[in-house]
Amino acid sequence: MASPTAFFPTQLQFNLNSSTRIPSSVPYRHPVGQRRSTIATGVGPMMTSAATMASTSASEAKSCLSRVWREIQGSDDWEDLVEPLSPLLRDEIVRYGEFVSACYKAFDLDPTSKRYLNCKYGKNSMLSSVGMPNPGYTITKYIYATPDISIPTQTGTCQSRWVGYVAVSTDEEVRRIGRRDVLVTFRGTVTNTEWIANLMSSLAPARLDPHNPRPEVKVESGFLSLYTSNDSTSRFGQGSCREQLLSELSRVLNKYRDEDVSLTLAGHSMGSSLALLLGYDVAELGMNRGVPITVYSFGGPRVGNFAFKSRCEELGVKVLRVVNVNDPVTKMPGVLLNEHLRGLGGPWSCSCYAHVGVELALDFFKMKDPSCVHDLETYIHLLRSSCPARERVRKGGEDLMKRVRRFLSENGGERDEWGWEDAVRNVGNLVQSLRP
Repeated sequence: MASPTAFFPTQLQFNLNSSTRIPSSVPYRHPVGQRRSTIATGVGPMMTSAATMASTSASEAKSCLSRVWREIQGSDDWEDLVEPLSPLLRDEIVRYGEFVSACYKAFDLDPTSKRYLNCKYGKNSMLSSVGMPNPGYTITKYIYATPDISIPTQTGTCQSRWVGYVAVSTDEEVRRIGRRDVLVTFRGTVTNTEWIANLMSSLAPARLDPHNPRPEVKVESGFLSLYTSNDSTSRFGQGSCREQLLSELSRVLNKYRDEDVSLTLAGHSMGSSLALLLGYDVAELGMNRGVPITVYSFGGPRVGNFAFKSRCEELGVKVLRVVNVNDPVTKMPGVLLNEHLRGLGGPWSCSCYAHVGVELALDFFKMKDPSCVHDLETYIHLLRSSCPARERVRKGGEDLMKRVRRFLSENGGERDEWGWEDAVRNVGNLVQSLRP
């Protein structure tokens, strides 16, 4: 893989093979840990000024954002903003979720189309074409990725496919949100090879920093392959997903170096893994130069081990994980070896997956359509709704999930209705058996 050094403009350039390093990000306050908050009714008293502003009405909240954007982006690990969930933070989560949703709407899955596995629209019209006429952002680059994974039943090589885009807030939007926001969004899993990448549970050293490879920092091998693999035959993407992103972000961050800038990375499912890998990569290389990095993860799986989690925290990468407690994807990989086994210590610690950041837990389930538990539009709809998630699934003091399971059990259909759980496990076992 080509070194990303060649893509850095003079102002941000540094030698990846030298001993001189750009400082990482600004000093980082240790996070509150795996803080979990399930959306609750109402907005209670808040201690910080940002939280107080965020508890105001929607119209007032919009005028507050420019003053408290750092807190909304997680500078204090969303202290007093997640539990209860502030309207201002809720609006921002929904806004970024809609930018991610645009990736799905614009992705071309028609095998007969000339743009198969790529975006249907040009950069200037994409957002408006998917129903966002006034997005407040200008797309600067499309991003492509190639999973270096072979499927026995598939002929030919893996194709490069469109996974997201880089966008920058307009001058008008800057006045509203208080800074120049550089946004990178990633769609989730769609193609067969991406599903395989999702289900590969082996950990591999990230080794994204040539100064200090940090072999103890490990990430899921499928996500790493998607992030770093290159398709030289692609007519759309040049270089790996990583090279494309580092090149564009270096250019954009240099262009707006004299402004207040934030780097926001958002993704759903597999896309949230790419967003977190990118956030870690940029911070590890010191490319952000104090620019705050925030990851909005929707229904994201675990990405790396405890060392990866710790390093992200040290570098100041802020992560807000929006999850449905009934979504199986958020519990993988590491169904057995995860953060709950941290107390074991010893050799187990480097083999255990761990979620990164603060968790905002939703709770929804639709009995006739289990796939909705991972659906991004359901996430967004539930957040946008004035009716909180927990209230939607509790009635008469009984959890809906327990009622559903009892109903299925009484009608003899529990195993059939819940077969998708076994399917996930079986596919994971299949993937492992196919690996050399």
